[in-house]
Amino acid sequence: MANTEDNRASRTKSKNKYNAKAYDRFSVVVPKGEMQEIDRAAKEQGYKSRNEFVIAAINEKRGVQ
Repeated sequence: MANTEDNRASRTKSKNKYNAKAYDRFSVVVPKGEMQEIDRAAKEQGYKSRNEFVIAAINEKRGVQ
């Protein structure tokens, strides 16, 4: 059992290390309940995730395809 937990911890550590190298992170603060509205809009428009929706919105404002 401990071996499985060690493997899981090792995989998580590896993924976190890769993500730190490959991606920038920032957070967006919205009023309570707004996140659910954003998720609903993303789903209605066919986006797979909130992140994909937010990136598309930012790129649209930037004039980037």
